[in-house]
Amino acid sequence: MRTVRPDVVALRIEGLARSFGAKVAVEAVDLEVPRGSWFGLVGPNGAGKSTTLAMATGLLRPDSGRAEVFGVDVWSRRADAQRLLGVLPDGLALPERLTGRELLRFTGLLRGMAPADVERRAGDLLGVLGLDDAPRTLVAEYSTGMRKKIGLAAALLHAPRLLVLDEPLEAVDPVSAATIKGLLRRYVDDGGTVVFSSHVMAVVEQVCDRVAAIVDGRVVAAGTTAEVAAGAGLEARFVSLVGGRGRRIEEGLPWLRP
Repeated sequence: MRTVRPDVVALRIEGLARSFGAKVAVEAVDLEVPRGSWFGLVGPNGAGKSTTLAMATGLLRPDSGRAEVFGVDVWSRRADAQRLLGVLPDGLALPERLTGRELLRFTGLLRGMAPADVERRAGDLLGVLGLDDAPRTLVAEYSTGMRKKIGLAAALLHAPRLLVLDEPLEAVDPVSAATIKGLLRRYVDDGGTVVFSSHVMAVVEQVCDRVAAIVDGRVVAAGTTAEVAAGAGLEARFVSLVGGRGRRIEEGLPWLRP
């Protein structure tokens, strides 16, 4: 893999590995995400994407390896790294008895932001993401898509330099998905960096300029989206990289006939 100059690396991952008992979830992953890129991370279920992102953002301690955000070590300088990061993790747990605005206010004040900035930014984010029409609705009553959107708002609130988003469009309606993609595109165009995991190859191919594929806890391809797609389209290339995990059904299932 071609090395990116240190002064333009937003996220560097070196040798990250993690096992759960006898199960190896991630095996010595190396990645470099250039500053100002929209970087897609793809792979089948159980490939190690979420575990990799959790280790890279300080949410899960690796067995070995290291991660840096703009040259700041995620584990030895965790507080400094967290100021640079906005994270939407897999299986995000949220305070259920707060409204969306209260959750953002709580998040901002925990980060030491000025109350006036928190209120202004919270209002902007709730409006853009379509969450301002239910001001008294508790998070406990949010749909799955609404929970994704308020989690994204919390990740954006402090204007991080790097966003790491695990399946941010899952269960989000098409109109909101288009809004989120537009918001993130403007963020990248203005100099931000996005790392984005998804199972939807069409979305990754549409929005990401670079991509890495993880299979069985290892990076099997990385580069620009065009390089990884190798002229075959990203979905076809992904299927070829995954190999025999999927099975072609030629005649259907004999018992599944109405």
